[in-house]
Amino acid sequence: MEFSSHQFKSKAKAGLADPALRQAMGNIDTGFQARRREAIAGLPQYDQLCDRARLIKDRALAGLDTHLENFAAQVEQRGGKVHWCPSAEDACAAVLGICRGRGAKRVIKGKSMVSEEIGLNEYLTENGIAPVETDLGEYIIQIRGEAPSHIIAPALHLTEAQIAESFREKHQDLPPDRPLGNADDLLAEARARLRRHFLEAEVGITGANFLIAETGTAVIVTNEGNGDLARTLPTVHIVLTSIEKIVATLEDATTCLRLLARSATGQEQSVYTTFASGPKTAAELDGPDEFHVVLVDNGRSALLGGAFRDMLRCIKCGACLNHCPVYKSIGGHAYGWVYPGPMGAVLTPALKGLEGARLLPFASSFCGRCDDVCPVRIPLTRLMRIWRQQAFAKGLAGWKMRWGIRIWAYCARHPAVYRFEFNTKARWLGFLGRKRGALRKIPFLSAWTAERDLPAPEGRTFMDLWPESKHGSKHD
Repeated sequence: MEFSSHQFKSKAKAGLADPALRQAMGNIDTGFQARRREAIAGLPQYDQLCDRARLIKDRALAGLDTHLENFAAQVEQRGGKVHWCPSAEDACAAVLGICRGRGAKRVIKGKSMVSEEIGLNEYLTENGIAPVETDLGEYIIQIRGEAPSHIIAPALHLTEAQIAESFREKHQDLPPDRPLGNADDLLAEARARLRRHFLEAEVGITGANFLIAETGTAVIVTNEGNGDLARTLPTVHIVLTSIEKIVATLEDATTCLRLLARSATGQEQSVYTTFASGPKTAAELDGPDEFHVVLVDNGRSALLGGAFRDMLRCIKCGACLNHCPVYKSIGGHAYGWVYPGPMGAVLTPALKGLEGARLLPFASSFCGRCDDVCPVRIPLTRLMRIWRQQAFAKGLAGWKMRWGIRIWAYCARHPAVYRFEFNTKARWLGFLGRKRGALRKIPFLSAWTAERDLPAPEGRTFMDLWPESKHGSKHD
């Protein structure tokens, strides 16, 4: 996927002006948020499970090397093979080598954000192998030539009418007057379209939600069943995943699974939860002849000893996206890479460099909802604040912001200047907004007032009013 986070401002502005996007994003409140609240309300021990999951992930990261070695040993003991890939290029080359080893020309894929991260589809296509996405959302954006806009709902930014239009454009061998008026019609057409790909593909690629060190198992969570078909129908199954997905034990994985679906889609469990542990045995009728795990680092190990280690706990549930007012307003494409929303505002600078992603940590109102809903207690606002500090220290913040902070810091260190400055501004703004009670435009604050009116101050500051209050009188 092309990296374009440096274009965040222009893409965010375009998102705000897109009525179809605003309509599609409006489904978050009635969908993800409402269902999550109901699912959590039915689990009294939810908070205790979150604390437990945080501990599980922290312990796994503390012993990451040992757990990965144990996982690899178990995979190989069961007849599989592990490919260690420090970079995106290494991972793409490993997948291509496996495909060429089987003479594969067709590959089916379950949803994998890591494959988006490393640009696998483009790489395989350039090398003569046709990848077909089988997750419905991923299939939709593939035929549209778009990137995912959400980590669990890739086509969240689209309306049903837009999807129907894309199906009519791409599936021109079907009757043009066929009904595509609802989600069931769209699903049925996609299912029929994908069936032959499932039957003909030589290689199936899936991601993994968790890797279990003690058993060498990859856990795959889906709601459509395409993950199971991609795993069992082809003769080769490739699990493409990143190193931080490891947990120590089966019990650890099941604890995290109790949180994943509730946080992501508001379900107690996803419809399909699959445990893949190697190729089929002689006693099994179904399953792949070859089982490969492609373990991708791509910058993650460098985070272990630094300020952003907590980000490696992320289980990619998407809850922070679903509750972020910024993400809901502008959509995922504005963030310019694979990972949008609050988790992307932290992870993208860590993996791609702060210089190109310097605007993302500022894409937050710091309301704290992302912190509240994270099931593994990642302090996302604190991590974004660290990125902001680093951007300021490196001179990457805009000159307006730098000078604004310097002026504010000077005033804050000189109380007399602070009071005079803010008393004057409060009275001035109160005077300008006295008729409407709000201000439509304010010099130097056009970015704020472009989308909303600013309530006019009444003309007196808190410092003015405090001595007159009953509380202030007690301290005089």
